[in-house]
Amino acid sequence: MRTPASQRALLVKISENVCYTELVYQRVNKKLSVDWSHSETEAWVQAILRDPDSLVEQRGKNYYVANQRRKSQLTVNSHNYRLITVNRLSK
Repeated sequence: MRTPASQRALLVKISENVCYTELVYQRVNKKLSVDWSHSETEAWVQAILRDPDSLVEQRGKNYYVANQRRKSQLTVNSHNYRLITVNRLSK
């Protein structure tokens, strides 16, 4: 398990390097049932990555960033920092 300081450092690194594809913008809108522009999606992702309550875990080749307040989880590739998908958390 990561210490909070190392989690914060990892979240900062992900925040500075996260990138997007056209497909992921569409996927975010579909999964969250929203109609956001690219900049709105990016702002939402940055808000999660910069939130001190977000938790990050690496499993395999992906980072999973969970934020209970926003009831959302980001999946980010750990090699190229590309956002893969988002999911709503049930709790």
